[in-house]
Amino acid sequence: MALADNADTRRPNRAPLSRASWSVIKTVLSTIGSVAVTLLGLLLVTFVIGRVMPIDPVLSIVGERASQSTYDAVFYELGLDKPLLVQFLYYLWDVLHLDFGISLLNARPVSEDIVRVFPATLELATVGILLGVVIGVPLGVLAAVRKDSWIDQIARVVALIGYSMPIFWLGLMGLLIFYGILGWVGGPGRVGIFYVDVVPTVTGLILVDSLLDGNIEIFKDAFSHIILPASLLGYYSLAYISRMTRSFMLEQMNAEYITTARVKGLSEWDVVWKHAFRNIRVQLITVIALSYAGLLEGSVLTEIIFSWPGIGSYITTALLSADMNAVLGGTVVVGLIFILLNIFSDLLYKIFDPRAK
Repeated sequence: MALADNADTRRPNRAPLSRASWSVIKTVLSTIGSVAVTLLGLLLVTFVIGRVMPIDPVLSIVGERASQSTYDAVFYELGLDKPLLVQFLYYLWDVLHLDFGISLLNARPVSEDIVRVFPATLELATVGILLGVVIGVPLGVLAAVRKDSWIDQIARVVALIGYSMPIFWLGLMGLLIFYGILGWVGGPGRVGIFYVDVVPTVTGLILVDSLLDGNIEIFKDAFSHIILPASLLGYYSLAYISRMTRSFMLEQMNAEYITTARVKGLSEWDVVWKHAFRNIRVQLITVIALSYAGLLEGSVLTEIIFSWPGIGSYITTALLSADMNAVLGGTVVVGLIFILLNIFSDLLYKIFDPRAK
């Protein structure tokens, strides 16, 4: 009995998990489950699209003049003879291992092609969203603070034009004016033809790689090429961000606590930026994250017009060539980006909003 008592005294006390710990665990599990369900739904949709498209994947590989025996061999090799459920499970297994198949255009793995082209889209969209945020947020705030003034009218017109004008038309006009006539910016492509593959690829972002290499000349050339298409994307996001910022700020400026702050004698700067703007940060995070995801996914026309070798051009070229492996692989990557950015915005939401902790 004495030995048992001594053993009990040496046994560490294990306190039960607190309510906060259980809350964190439930939040993490809920997030993982939501991501898993969303990703599964995305993969199911892409799989169905690949099967209902009026494109025969076997003919895309062997050609229309192939013999029946060759056709049958490739048909069985692709597993198309198996039930759809089995095919989907195979597809799911391959995607989870980042295996999107082989591209019909260049006979390379699609995953390698995506790794090669995605940094170009990431760089273009990042510069675009930075321009949209830096200009759009202050413009929306000023429009709300100076409601119905000339600043507000300009902000409305800017947003209206950004929503109304087709981006491909703006791109063509931009190339004609700023490149063809004025010569202020570089032409299509990421760099001039003499600078292609000169800078060692480290990140895939040519602006960053040129700085890491210490080549200021290539950095300037790359910047002259990216500034026009990034400005167009930035203008598109600016229209949305400024409009939403104005709407959020108007709601806050009419609140009672703003009147109280002014009665207390606070400066207009403190009232606007330290009180009203602080309360819309969480909403703006979601708006900016969705806008950024939209630029990463929706820059197809911009990439085509400016011959930008990004994932949008890659998917479009693959679709026109009936390369469904490349199309579905790019679609899955774009969908995954949306999921990750939503998770990131939720995390920032919980950081900036104490009520969500």
